[in-house]
Amino acid sequence: MPSQPVSRRAKVDRSHWVGLLYIAPAIILVTVFFVIPLGMTAWMSLHNWPLMGQHRFIGLDNYIAITKDVRFWNALKFTLYYTVIVTIAIFAVAFPLALFVEKPRPMTGVYRTAFFMPVVVGFASASLLWAWLLNVDSGLFSPAAQMLGLTEKKFNLIATFNPAFWSIIVMVVWKVAGFTMVILMTGLQSIPTELQEAAKIDGANAWQRFRAITLPLMRRTVALALILSVAGSILAFDQFYILLRGGPRNSTITAVYWIFNQSFVSFKLGYGAALSMVLLVILVVLSLIQLRLLRNPEGT
Repeated sequence: MPSQPVSRRAKVDRSHWVGLLYIAPAIILVTVFFVIPLGMTAWMSLHNWPLMGQHRFIGLDNYIAITKDVRFWNALKFTLYYTVIVTIAIFAVAFPLALFVEKPRPMTGVYRTAFFMPVVVGFASASLLWAWLLNVDSGLFSPAAQMLGLTEKKFNLIATFNPAFWSIIVMVVWKVAGFTMVILMTGLQSIPTELQEAAKIDGANAWQRFRAITLPLMRRTVALALILSVAGSILAFDQFYILLRGGPRNSTITAVYWIFNQSFVSFKLGYGAALSMVLLVILVVLSLIQLRLLRNPEGT
C-alpha cells in the first residue's frame, strides 16, 4: 500500500517535467526577446549612455529630465489624441464588416479575403504605397481630384495638419480594420444561435438583439480587440516617420517618434531608454483600465 502514493507522486512529478519541456521554448523566447531587453533598457535608463564613449551612472536624472521635456509631453498628447480617433474609426469600420461576413453566404470567402488582405502588408510597405498615392504630382489622389473637378488645382494632402492627419487615419483604417474584423467575427460566431432565435421568437428586433445579446456576450472579444488597437496606436511610428517625418511643422511627432529621435538622432540612448520605460508604464496602465472597464459583471 505505501508504494501507491509514491508511484502516484512520481507520475505527478514526471508530468510536471513534461509540461515544463513543452513550454520551455516559449519561456526561452520570452526571456531572450522580452525579459532581458527590458532589464537592459531599465539599466540603460539609469545612465548617461552616449552612442560612443563610456556610459556613466546618473540614477534617476533621466526621469527627472522627462518631467521637464515639453516636446515629449506634446508628443504624448498627440499620440493619445491619435489613438482615440483611430481606434473609434477602426471599430466603426471593422464591426459592420464583421457583421457582414459573419454568416456564410455567396462570396463570403471572397469578401473576407479582400477585407483582410491589407493586413498582410507591412506598415512600412503600406506607408510607402500611400506616400506615392498622396504625392501631389505623381500620386493618385490629388491629380484624380483635379481631373474630376473636385479641386481647381492639385492639392498637397500632407502640407497642412488636418489633411495630413486624416490621410494617416484613412491609411491605418485600411491597413488594420481587417484584423479587427477577424477578431470581432470570431466573437460573433461564438454566440449561440439558440439565444438569437429565442429572442426573435419573443419579438425582439435586430437592434434589441444586438444590444441585449451580442454586445454583452462579446465583452472579452471587444476587450481583446480594443487593447490590441490601443497598444498598436500608442506605439505608432512607421506611418508618421515615412509619410510625414513629423511634419507639417513637427505637429505629428508621436511618443515613439520622439524616443527614436532622442535615441538615434541625438544619440542619447540612456534618455531614450528612460522615455521607453515611461511609455511602457503608460501602456500597461491603459491596458489595465480597459480590462477593468470591459470585464464581465461577474468579474471575469
